[in-house]
Amino acid sequence: MTSEQLRQARFKQGQTQQQVAARLGVTQAYYSMLESGARKPSAELARKLIREYHVSPVVLPVSETTMLNPTPAFLARELAALDYPGFAHLRRGSKKVNPAQFLLLALKQNNLEARVAEGLPWLVFRYPDMDFRWLTAQARMNNLQNRLGFTVTLAKIAGHNADLEGPEQVLTESKLAKEDTFCRELNEPERRWLRENRSEEARQWNLLSDLRSDQLRYVA
Repeated sequence: MTSEQLRQARFKQGQTQQQVAARLGVTQAYYSMLESGARKPSAELARKLIREYHVSPVVLPVSETTMLNPTPAFLARELAALDYPGFAHLRRGSKKVNPAQFLLLALKQNNLEARVAEGLPWLVFRYPDMDFRWLTAQARMNNLQNRLGFTVTLAKIAGHNADLEGPEQVLTESKLAKEDTFCRELNEPERRWLRENRSEEARQWNLLSDLRSDQLRYVA
């Protein structure tokens, strides 16, 4: 959330800096520096601001440093915190993260749990205003543009969202020719089967996956 967005959100609620600062547990002077752009909120304070102003977690700061080996349970809880219906039972007590940062972390995995993988297109569908410029740059640095492009294409088709055509086109221009999977480790028989039976969306992005847009239960 930029300093201007912060100021406008407070004006919209008709609150003073003193009132908001008291609820956030900071001084009015510190809050004033946030609104002027002199200070940037920590991740924890940014989460408080999201709750205070009821804004999207796409405003949370992103970090290029991600966990190397997150557990399936951790990934499920992070996706649940972003309100994924498939993991609604895990939502309580979880902290929201920037959806772009979570998506990058998930796409880096070599063996992602199927239920989490299915939730990634929903993430793009739910947060189409995430920072695709940052996300695309990071994907290129990690050779993940095909996985990201596949995710965006599934979200675009299943969610009938033409606004995703822009990010999809940018990723198409840097598509890799090398065959990849959608975050799964496959043996050779599985690879041969998927080469013949993969979805059209996966074929478009040189991926071995049978995940299709019409299989996404929570994207519509």
